[in-house]
Amino acid sequence: MMQSVARLTATRRFILASQSPRRYDLLHDCGLHPEVIPSRFEENLDKSAFRMPELYAMETANNKAKCVFADISRKEPERPIIVVGCDTIVVVDNQVLEKPQNEEEAVKMLQLLSNKTHFVHSAVAIYTSVRGIGSPHIFSEKTLVTFQDLSLHAIKAYVATGEPMDKAGAYGIQGLPLVIRKMELVSYLQWNQDEQVASWPVSRDV
Repeated sequence: MMQSVARLTATRRFILASQSPRRYDLLHDCGLHPEVIPSRFEENLDKSAFRMPELYAMETANNKAKCVFADISRKEPERPIIVVGCDTIVVVDNQVLEKPQNEEEAVKMLQLLSNKTHFVHSAVAIYTSVRGIGSPHIFSEKTLVTFQDLSLHAIKAYVATGEPMDKAGAYGIQGLPLVIRKMELVSYLQWNQDEQVASWPVSRDV
């Protein structure tokens, strides 16, 4: 699959609508080299308007990509482009956790996650164009993550590093490998243009 994506991006302007270094690195590791243009979308959707948390993440990713796609298409209507927007949320005890606003909130989030199982929803929206006409593909993957019991001292020490401050749920998988007891990809969700939803266990290439 990645070979076909690489061929596609070679003939189109390829844009990542995110300033996340981790997302850029993931694409770079796959042999893809996107141009980074952060989205101007304010990420202010009403969570209560969505019947499933992953739909909230998918719509946020969609709006991020759509804003950048619209801006570029107005400036270069004839140029083929690909725009990728992403969003990640953490859900525990029916609460949606996004990026913490301050260190105190980061500590509270990690205390909430300690010794519990939670879901990480990773949503992606991909817009491709021919002559300025966009064709979006939106999907989300859900990962089940279980934390070990974390002491307050360990939590505060981790928060003091600054790493949690730009991450949903106040942590990054790469930064907390020793506290994760279990991690399992459990489902894949796709949202087509008619807003119909299908879900099935993931043991496939997307």
